[in-house]
Amino acid sequence: MADNPALDPKTAKILPWVVAVAFFMQMLDGTILNTALPTMAKDLHTNPLQMQSVVIAYMLTVALIIPASGWLADKFGIKRVFLFAIALFTAGSLACGLSPTLEVIVACRIIQGIGGALMVPVGRLVVLRAYPREQLVTVLSFITIPGLIGPLIGPTLGGFLVEYASWHWIFFINIPVGIIGILSTMKYMPYLARGGELYPFDRIGFILFSAFMLTITLGLEGIGELHLAYAPMVLLIVFGIVCLVGYVLYARYIPRPLFSPDLFRVRNFSVGILGNLFARLGNGAMPFLTPLLLQIGLGYSPMNAGLSMVPMTIGAVIAKSAATRLVNRFGYRLILTINTLLLGLMIALFSTISKEMNYGLMMVIFTVFGIINSMQFTAMNTVTLVDLSDEQASSGNSLLSVIMQLSMSMGVAIAAAILGEFTGASSLLQARDVIAAFAKTYLCLGFLAAISTVIFIHIRPGSGKVPPKNPQPPVSADH
Repeated sequence: MADNPALDPKTAKILPWVVAVAFFMQMLDGTILNTALPTMAKDLHTNPLQMQSVVIAYMLTVALIIPASGWLADKFGIKRVFLFAIALFTAGSLACGLSPTLEVIVACRIIQGIGGALMVPVGRLVVLRAYPREQLVTVLSFITIPGLIGPLIGPTLGGFLVEYASWHWIFFINIPVGIIGILSTMKYMPYLARGGELYPFDRIGFILFSAFMLTITLGLEGIGELHLAYAPMVLLIVFGIVCLVGYVLYARYIPRPLFSPDLFRVRNFSVGILGNLFARLGNGAMPFLTPLLLQIGLGYSPMNAGLSMVPMTIGAVIAKSAATRLVNRFGYRLILTINTLLLGLMIALFSTISKEMNYGLMMVIFTVFGIINSMQFTAMNTVTLVDLSDEQASSGNSLLSVIMQLSMSMGVAIAAAILGEFTGASSLLQARDVIAAFAKTYLCLGFLAAISTVIFIHIRPGSGKVPPKNPQPPVSADH
């Protein structure tokens, strides 16, 4: 790894804040939008139950660009790419706020997604290159705090802006934060040398893997939102699977593939990647579905819907402090096997929500779901990376980040497709019919999450059960 000059004390203190600003924008954007979707749909003359393309466009773009983020940073310089990412995300936010139609917003969300895909991994790379190893845990923990704050304030802030200003402000709010990030990056971020030799980028592998992600998601999206004929959409999904098989075969015969097949020789990594993919098909759609249920089915205002989502984040914060201790005591296999079943049951329990349900009971369900969901994220992410060598860690973490974004976008697409089947193309449904359609959708998603339990029983026995002599909380991708 190339040596970088030591940071002066002032820069060493300010640089984590610069990276945290980018993390905050990306994490806030992931939660602030969902509460605003029904109001946006009304203003854009669109069925509110068919707004998932706004969410999927961003998630899928992030998944597509992440594999290239490290190579781009090494090729063009970490500071330049990080600055470009913040500027593009900010410009995309402005364009989204000014968009007159759903189609234009989707296009602008793709621009946002390119910026967001570069901000987080390159920001993490800034820390890895700028600070000595003994400071990494402290600095990385600091910059991931926005990962907790963003989801905490996002739904409520989104509801507040929609109710007392307009939905455009959920995008405009990124602009001053982005300008601060741009100016701070220009002033305080040093030019960091890349680590080692710059190898050629695996373009063919990138095209094959991207084609797999794109066609699978577009096939599901075509069935869910666009109500296109099943036959061509199924063929599109089959083509995506063929691209994945083609990538796996291709990657075996080149020296430096996009993602090395050798990663899957590590048992826990293979189980963790599959578990992340399938478990998130169930819970990845929850932040998208629940604000819609609260507003369209139960008649909540955007502000009240946002406030009602806060207990989920509070539950997630509670679980963060307990996750490592529970894994150290019981091991990953037992924790994830039991927790995945509980996750499926909790998602299914959302099917009982109705106008007649006591509000306090609903908040208890939201809080417990937040605890179990956060435990699932933390344990899944950590078990995926825990057995990788230093040489495998970067590639493995990159693939994990891609799979997380891909599975969440697929989860939203699948949930929308299921909901579309139960509601049909009509937007003129009675509230009770809408609630019944949501209930059936939650039951299906709960089943999807629960069956992924069969994946986690293959975790290496005893993994995580015996803590190291000086245990430190594992650093892994959040959500």
